[in-house]
Amino acid sequence: MDLRVTLKKNYEFRRLYNKGKTAVTPYMVVYALKTSRGVRRVGYTVSTKLGKAVVRNRVRRRLREIYRLNASRLIDSADIVIVARTRCVNAEYAKLERAFIGACCELGLLKGEAE
Repeated sequence: MDLRVTLKKNYEFRRLYNKGKTAVTPYMVVYALKTSRGVRRVGYTVSTKLGKAVVRNRVRRRLREIYRLNASRLIDSADIVIVARTRCVNAEYAKLERAFIGACCELGLLKGEAE
């Protein structure tokens, strides 16, 4: 499974915001839409409200790493968008990871727990 299949287009993000399921945690909001494509695509949104570029890039790197390490636990056919919230900036890595896994579980994205 290639981890680098990403969502890039504005209309792809908007489709998930409008049609996807949502899981909210204190650190992030995860939008997911199951597809029949057979490929998992992921996108990240980190608002300028979180801070300057250095802060936003750090948050984005941490979210990407959490996704990378847990990608093998997720189902293959889904589009996912992870939106960072303000608390994400100062949060411990372990709490971010737990929040992501919890959100994925809530959305039925974990293998073995889907359907």
